[in-house]
Amino acid sequence: MVGLGIEPPKEKCSDKNCPFHGSLSVRGRILEGIVTSDKMSRTVTVELEYVRKVPKYERYERRTSKLHAHNPPCINARVGDKVKIMECRRLSKTKSFVVVQKLG
Repeated sequence: MVGLGIEPPKEKCSDKNCPFHGSLSVRGRILEGIVTSDKMSRTVTVELEYVRKVPKYERYERRTSKLHAHNPPCINARVGDKVKIMECRRLSKTKSFVVVQKLG
């Protein structure tokens, strides 16, 4: 994607909800996380870790949250993969992100 430093995958796919080979546009938030589940069809669960300040104790605590993201066949992320996800239009009741890159 131009301007974001994300190169398209080498594989081709015929998924209409692929940001590279389909017509899905992406905008908004860009997040990085680890895939914890890939059992759903073309969907992965991504766990995000962030730090939140506790004002009373003047310390920080580590928190996690889980998001569902569309997993195009050309990227095909699996459990344990570190991925970059981007916001897109709502694809289902719980999916409003799409996997755009595998990081390692």
